[in-house]
Amino acid sequence: MTNTFTTRDQVQIMNRFDLTKRLVQKLNANEAVIGGIGNNNFDLWASGQRPENFYMLGSMGLAIPIALGVALSQPQRRVFALEGDGSLLMQLGALGTVAKTQMKNLTLIVFDNGMYQITGKQTTLTNQTVDLVKIAEGAGLTNSYWARDAAHFEELIEHALNNDGPHFIATRIDDKSPVGTTDRDPVKIRLGFMQALATKS
Repeated sequence: MTNTFTTRDQVQIMNRFDLTKRLVQKLNANEAVIGGIGNNNFDLWASGQRPENFYMLGSMGLAIPIALGVALSQPQRRVFALEGDGSLLMQLGALGTVAKTQMKNLTLIVFDNGMYQITGKQTTLTNQTVDLVKIAEGAGLTNSYWARDAAHFEELIEHALNNDGPHFIATRIDDKSPVGTTDRDPVKIRLGFMQALATKS
């Protein structure tokens, strides 16, 4: 795919739960999914619990580093990180590390609503001056795209599932509350994920 240089202001505002469902419905080869803290993993949970899902609790900005670690340890398994704009802004250095490692099996998905939604909807810099796709490209992630709409998002997921990465997919989302709430049992989450990763993809 070639980047058509779409900017944040040119894309449709979508819904995180709807997009997460669309992603999960396309997973059929034991792909690992790392859900960032708060609403990202809440909607991942509501989209259908899979043993290959890891629901982060209280570790802001670490979805991408954790996903990178999984991708490095299991290069035969496709790995997806679901992150919010606020969390990514805390850990921008991770993008350069992902670009440096060039893990072919890794896809980063960012849900950007321009706010720290779960703590009171304080505005993030993406609502003002920051374009995350341009930052990703500047970090060396050449396969970086804004999803123009839901159909384009699905197209980008299909591309990531069938072509070497790393891939960076940014989406603009609304401020609707998540559909569910993750079962907050860290031991259960950790053990289930470890057992799933012990199984060949």
